[in-house]
Amino acid sequence: MEPTATKHTRRSRATREALVAAARGLFAERGYAGVGTEEIVRAAGVSRGALYHQFRDKSDLFDATVQTIEAELTERIADQVMGTADDPVQALKEGARAFLHAFAEPDVERILLLDAPGVLGWRRWREIGQEHGLGVIAKTLEAAMASGALAARPVAPLAHVLLGALDEAALVVAHSDDPAATRAQMADTLEDLLDGLLAGGGR
Repeated sequence: MEPTATKHTRRSRATREALVAAARGLFAERGYAGVGTEEIVRAAGVSRGALYHQFRDKSDLFDATVQTIEAELTERIADQVMGTADDPVQALKEGARAFLHAFAEPDVERILLLDAPGVLGWRRWREIGQEHGLGVIAKTLEAAMASGALAARPVAPLAHVLLGALDEAALVVAHSDDPAATRAQMADTLEDLLDGLLAGGGR
């Protein structure tokens, strides 16, 4: 027989996941301001008490939703690009393009780019991005330096600069009147930036 504590933990986790999934769909469709907690709990099939047992308020649920999307996005890019490319510099370039293309997805764009900076505040939004994406960038930079593709230099400052460039590029695309054209321009610009890092790197 399954211990009571384990059953409770499993149910609690399932409730939390249901609330995040329901909120994600609604936030993507109408934005944070256009969604109320009552319809979130209805879509999740739980009570209001269950919502407030898991989260302080709607903004706390939104924070969890942003973290979920960021984690999925980082894992997907790492699996598709960073983990398979033999050339770490090429991995960075392909990862940058994959990052920008991921933000063409409605839930990713609206929740992460259009709503999150204002709802969570710029600092918290950056914290979540750094928590999930900074490590992948740093590891790929370390691999590029170890291979001689990039000149040895402190990794952390460079990783922060590159993550900031990726976030800014995605924001510009999200607010553009022609997202497809702007996305291509930003991807090319990021690639030029990475090519510039090759100076003195052994190529």
